[in-house]
Amino acid sequence: MKRLLNWILLTLLWSGLLLCAAGISPAAAAQVPASLETTAESAVLINGNGDILYEKDCHKELPPASVTKTMTMLLGIEAVEQGRIKLTDQVYTSENAWHQGGSQIWLEPGEAMSAKDLLTAIAVVSANDAAVALMEYIYGSESAAVDAMNQRAQQLGLKNTHFANVNGLPAPEHYMSAYDTALIAKEAVKHPLYMEFCSIKEYWLRGGKNWLVNTNKLLWWYSGADGLKTGWTEEAQYCFAGTAKRDNLRLIAVVFATPEPRSHLRESMKLLDWGFANYCAVPIVAKGNSVEKVRVFRGVEQEVQLVANKELTLILPKGKNKDIQQKITIYPDIKAPVTLGQKCGELVVIQAGKELGKVDLVAEKSVDKAGFFQVFSNMLDRYFTVQY
Repeated sequence: MKRLLNWILLTLLWSGLLLCAAGISPAAAAQVPASLETTAESAVLINGNGDILYEKDCHKELPPASVTKTMTMLLGIEAVEQGRIKLTDQVYTSENAWHQGGSQIWLEPGEAMSAKDLLTAIAVVSANDAAVALMEYIYGSESAAVDAMNQRAQQLGLKNTHFANVNGLPAPEHYMSAYDTALIAKEAVKHPLYMEFCSIKEYWLRGGKNWLVNTNKLLWWYSGADGLKTGWTEEAQYCFAGTAKRDNLRLIAVVFATPEPRSHLRESMKLLDWGFANYCAVPIVAKGNSVEKVRVFRGVEQEVQLVANKELTLILPKGKNKDIQQKITIYPDIKAPVTLGQKCGELVVIQAGKELGKVDLVAEKSVDKAGFFQVFSNMLDRYFTVQY
């Protein structure tokens, strides 16, 4: 009996040593708790729909350090998508961009670098000089770029954010909240090009002379991680906006002001672990999927296909994803002309009498109004179809 007890104790001790050697405490190996705590001064976890799953003072206005560049990157990517700049454009470094300090790629005044390389430097190593150079190129000056960032913040509905520069170096009246940052990240993940840059692990700059390694170590450490932005200054401490996707579930974690090196990564993984352990994604319909076919009165075509105008995925607590029902409502008397994208109904998702989500059903194509003879011909077709 004594030998058995000794063997059990030795096994437990050895298991603990193995876990510690892997950087995991025995307590952390247990199931994620129903609630959690974080050393971050401010934190939030949201899903891809923007619902808050966890928060700690998430609306508090704090210095964001390089997490600022979540917005800088967004404006840069949108400029490419809108055709205002090309990734191949050559950008020349100004004196202002040259003397930014902090994290940088050591641009020299007058040095030319492609917009692609500058975006990569911003995404991978938070280069302050690259951020200023690119924004000056797009907007003409840093001050104009700052104005554009604040305008974009208003468009996204950010309530506790104000930018004073484009890179996050300490400045009066420069602050963000964890929740606002999460909303920027929610917008960012809609842009494949944005996520392409953020997921770069390493990159050779200047023809292989400079090696850039991403400061976001979750790209190596965490399954499903594909972004987004780290930050640190003495004033802001350690900050991070991170995102990961598993089994159709997109989660976004933001932590501000964690105290010691890598604590921002550790606390973000803690939030993501908790989210993936407690929630699941329930896909309902993809954008553009056909849902219903409806009759069009007096149209050159007698029917039109209705499609979902956006993706609808429900994020529900695990174990609460049963007995989900879909209710389709079609507007009566849909008459030509029908325009492409015209709303003709709704798909509503219900569980236990409660609406969980809905999506508009819109016309897949336009249907012109038919002339008299075609209306008459359609009536005959329907008559003989019914009779025979």
